[in-house]
Amino acid sequence: MRRLRLGAELRRLREAFGPTAEEVASRLEWSPSKLSRVETAKIGVRVSDVRLLLEFYQVDEAHMGEILALAQSATQPGWWTRYRDAVSERFAAYVALEDEANAALTYGTYVVPGLLQSEEYARSTIETSRAIVARSPRDIARQVEVRRRRQELLTKDNPLVLSAVVDESVLLRVVGGEDVMRRQMHTLIELSKLPNVQIFVLPLDVQREPIVSESFTLLEFAPAYEVHFPDVTHIENLSASLKVQEDSITHMYRRSWEALRAAALSADESIGRIAALAEPR
Repeated sequence: MRRLRLGAELRRLREAFGPTAEEVASRLEWSPSKLSRVETAKIGVRVSDVRLLLEFYQVDEAHMGEILALAQSATQPGWWTRYRDAVSERFAAYVALEDEANAALTYGTYVVPGLLQSEEYARSTIETSRAIVARSPRDIARQVEVRRRRQELLTKDNPLVLSAVVDESVLLRVVGGEDVMRRQMHTLIELSKLPNVQIFVLPLDVQREPIVSESFTLLEFAPAYEVHFPDVTHIENLSASLKVQEDSITHMYRRSWEALRAAALSADESIGRIAALAEPR
């Protein structure tokens, strides 16, 4: 995503300055295809090459510093690359996008969405997969750590804005035991106090349209230098993690989320429902 932002701005600067891609490539003794692949984020680019482009485009010093900082960050591997043993390549690609997103709309049908899970609840959900796939205690611990690192998005500077619709059945389904569930309810209550987090409970006793059988997350990205980036829909199932950017599909999931949100309780009512479930039985 950082490469996309960088490439989009380099293209905008070139077009504003005037020369064609062929003229720029010739001046820098590059092939036209290299410049095209840099601008479309097909390949990475060295910071020194970005500086050459910016100097050629006569970019002012302040903006040059900003773009060079972006170029530098685009060369750095994300934290998730240290967990290749714990997450699939597809899911790592999603985490990379999630890390750059401005906002997320999520719907949980079977378990609490990952960004809202307590550590105990996360561990319990991951441990259940041992019935299908052999996992060592170390594997489970690494996956729990990945989930914890993802949750830092909610409390960092310029945090992710998260709006979650959670099916009430998720809150009633026991994962890890009654004590784990009670503490998970308290985690939801605490997270809902963050100004960037909203949690809505979709009650079981209301008519809902549409009926959506799968959990999904829609990621939104802030424009960068007047360039807008498409939404990304993430759909996770038993065997795969699917990432969709096609406008017609992401629009369908957006409308689905909005309909589910309309059928859900208000934010205050939702927390009241969660608090009631957190009471000892």
